[in-house]
Amino acid sequence: MGKTYERIDGRLRAFIEAQPVYFTATAPLSADGHVNLSPKGRRGTLVVIDELTLAYVDFGGSSAETVAHLREPGNGRITLMWTAFSGPPTVVRVHGTGEAVLRDDPRWSELFARFPAEAVEGQGSARAIVLVHARRVSDSCGFAVPLMEYQEDRTMHAEYFNRKTDEEFNAYCVKKDHIATSLDGLPALPLPLPPLPAE
Repeated sequence: MGKTYERIDGRLRAFIEAQPVYFTATAPLSADGHVNLSPKGRRGTLVVIDELTLAYVDFGGSSAETVAHLREPGNGRITLMWTAFSGPPTVVRVHGTGEAVLRDDPRWSELFARFPAEAVEGQGSARAIVLVHARRVSDSCGFAVPLMEYQEDRTMHAEYFNRKTDEEFNAYCVKKDHIATSLDGLPALPLPLPPLPAE
């Protein structure tokens, strides 16, 4: 039976930090807009900042629906979900509001320093940092989630983008659809991307 929690700590925090994959869901305010659901991996690129705040790195390689929904005036709704594919059957959800911290935000360097260096390898293909402020934290049983064996993280994403200079990464983003605007025409990421802060 599911429970709600006042904060992310102890067992919940350990569970979140141990999962190799999680999912993010956002939607525009428009009733006929596209709901977005994204899988996220790359261990170490999500951190629990405090009992009600999480952050993850938004990397290049996909569209920018999440960022667009979070930047839409009056919106900002986001849900994060983790599920156990091994061990006790558990699903954890964090419902809250999110904000996209862009590269030229004064908070960028301090936030980016919270991620393990080996996980982000410099700043590479980081387009934004998504800050999530929890409003509701809950778990449920997960009895219907299959047991699956985790093998290892894929390295292709980091290897591909770490070969690119910031100029090459910007050119890559400019050529892709739905980076500057979402599927529904909402502003997403500014292009060209703001320059990375000096390390």
